Amino acid sequence: MFENNESKYADIIDLPRPKSKHKPMSMHDRAAQFSSFSALTGLDDELSEAARITDCIMEISEDRAAELDSKIQLLIENAAECPKITATYFVPDEAKDGGSYKTVTGCFKRVDDETHDIILSDGTVIPAAGLYALAGEIFDRIAETAPFSANV
Repeated sequence: MFENNESKYADIIDLPRPKSKHKPMSMHDRAAQFSSFSALTGLDDELSEAARITDCIMEISEDRAAELDSKIQLLIENAAECPKITATYFVPDEAKDGGSYKTVTGCFKRVDDETHDIILSDGTVIPAAGLYALAGEIFDRIAETAPFSANV
């Protein structure tokens, strides 16, 4: 059987290997052709996103809202001092329902006239709609004379 095949290709068996007109592929690109293939590209990311837990926004009571309003008024009155405050507020999640609570500390600068957001001296904006708590030395100092609790 081999003899028959050898004689069949005898005219081309000793010819030189043909040269390609194309540039040879790099070993890296050649190996990539045979690398593993994932038909479900992005599935892991989607599963991670679905499993990520978000918080619901907590509704605040009327008393807490009144205390926060009093604290904001105190900050406005003492804005020249640039009092250092710590604020906790809700940040909605961009990808799904819910969000998370964030706590920042900085020096109070002003309250935006249109949105009523709190602006800190470093440019941080604390949205009024998501404000949950305000704390700071200024509230502790004036707690005896102000009509609110320093623990909010």
